[in-house]
Amino acid sequence: MDQDFWQARWRENRIGFHEAAPNALLVKHFSRLELAAGQTVFVPLCGKALDLDWLCGQGLRVTGIEFNQDAVEEVFARQGLKPEVSHTGSLSRYQAGRLTLFAGDFFALAAGHLGPVDAVYDRAALVAVKPEDRAAYTTHLNQVTRTAKQMLIGFDYDQTLMEGPPFSVPGETVQALYRDTHAITLIEERAADGRIGERCSALEQAWLLEPLS
Repeated sequence: MDQDFWQARWRENRIGFHEAAPNALLVKHFSRLELAAGQTVFVPLCGKALDLDWLCGQGLRVTGIEFNQDAVEEVFARQGLKPEVSHTGSLSRYQAGRLTLFAGDFFALAAGHLGPVDAVYDRAALVAVKPEDRAAYTTHLNQVTRTAKQMLIGFDYDQTLMEGPPFSVPGETVQALYRDTHAITLIEERAADGRIGERCSALEQAWLLEPLS
């Protein structure tokens, strides 16, 4: 995963992946995760997503990781929180109330950093990972979350029409990556809006991944 590329995107404010409101598919289908207040949801490559605020508003403990330190700090400032900051290896840990965000490399994260994870919410992570790195990403995600259930939101479009990221992650790719560890259900697909919808005919898809054991 190319940290220099993503840091440049943040530095140049080329962050079309940042949505101006909580993701509509998350809000509509959140109940499918069957989470109760006080349980923990992990958000990989979380950016400064408003999804984090929405999940905190459901009474959940929310943990995320993001390359860009400024994005992490903006989330806490937006929520009016003053985090305690500590360091573990190459990661910086920001924590206040029910919100914990790590600044650093996703692959430096270990299960011990997270503790128990009840569910994963992946909206902007898998679609941001280069196709050749997807297997390593999903393997590591399963390791650090102990193969937790997931809500995965991705895009399906003709990759020849647009260079990623966000990359196209069609259903057969989701199946190839997760069929050995999860039962996979397509919850909903709809025409993508935002910048990707303007550039090509893309579907936004929400998947429920439930661990096989």
